[in-house]
Amino acid sequence: MLQVPKKIFVILTLLLCIALGILYWLQQSSHQHNQITLYGNVDIRQVEAAFYDTGRIVTILVQEGDNVKKGQLLAQLDPVRFQELIKQQQALLAAQQQLLNRLRNGSRPEEIEQARSEVSSAKANLINTQITYERQLELVKKQYVPKQNVDNALAAFITAKANLNHAQQTLKLALEGPRKEDIKAAEQQLKSYQSALALSQQELLDANLYAPESGVIENRILEPGDMVTPQAAVLTLALDNPIWVRAYIPETSLGLIHPGMPAEINSDSYPNQPFAGWIGYISPTAEFTPKNVETPELRTQLVYQVRIFACNTNHRLRLGMPITLHINLTDKLNSHLGNDPCSK
Repeated sequence: MLQVPKKIFVILTLLLCIALGILYWLQQSSHQHNQITLYGNVDIRQVEAAFYDTGRIVTILVQEGDNVKKGQLLAQLDPVRFQELIKQQQALLAAQQQLLNRLRNGSRPEEIEQARSEVSSAKANLINTQITYERQLELVKKQYVPKQNVDNALAAFITAKANLNHAQQTLKLALEGPRKEDIKAAEQQLKSYQSALALSQQELLDANLYAPESGVIENRILEPGDMVTPQAAVLTLALDNPIWVRAYIPETSLGLIHPGMPAEINSDSYPNQPFAGWIGYISPTAEFTPKNVETPELRTQLVYQVRIFACNTNHRLRLGMPITLHINLTDKLNSHLGNDPCSK
């Protein structure tokens, strides 16, 4: 009689285990239908930082692995050549400014008085030469002097008239001042020197190399003492915030995801420490599965590249790191991302 309840208990236990197993299987099946799992690798963007001008590097202020902020000074060229060019442009600008001031101010009062005095002197000389000519003309009629004296007096009289006319025109120019065209030309030349000075000052600023974005110094390509050109990179800057994971989704699952959907990023380097991400890009072009991603059987399937972005403020996710992605299809879109979600 005691064995019957024991058999019943064993049977009930087995039935309970079977029921729990079925329930677990149903839950897992439902979970799999609500979630997509993808596999990929961390990728980042890189910037080859270079100077705007040619010169010799005098200092590099960062080392490989240093975290830098946008606008931080990274390296410098020898500034002597740029500084001397600025001094030259400043001197040319100052000289042209004085020339323009002189043209705008016109003739000085002393110059006008000098011109008037020359006119008076020319008038007096004209009167004297006229009297001399008339006197010599009377004397030659009486044959007291040779005719050559008359010719000399006439030449002196004509010269005096020309000198008076020249002096009068000089006085007129002094009173009117410089031509408007000359002033305009001087003003344009001044603007040219101002632009040249501004360009020289900018070239001096460009002798400093600043970080174009926040990131990590990945490589020091050149060292102090090296000659550089604008085409030669000095430093390689890794832009690792945000990072993105390159993954591939089958064509059959493409309609289940949308840009902005949240995703969970998992790395073997940080077990049980998922990173929050979001779908930032879905390729418009289908391709065959890359050979380094799937097995030979799956390489013939059409897939689409997706990029899952994530903020990396602690710099824990690194280039090439293998990643497992989980996309919960029941999650709504992230409407709060904005243009730069990692700056918050």
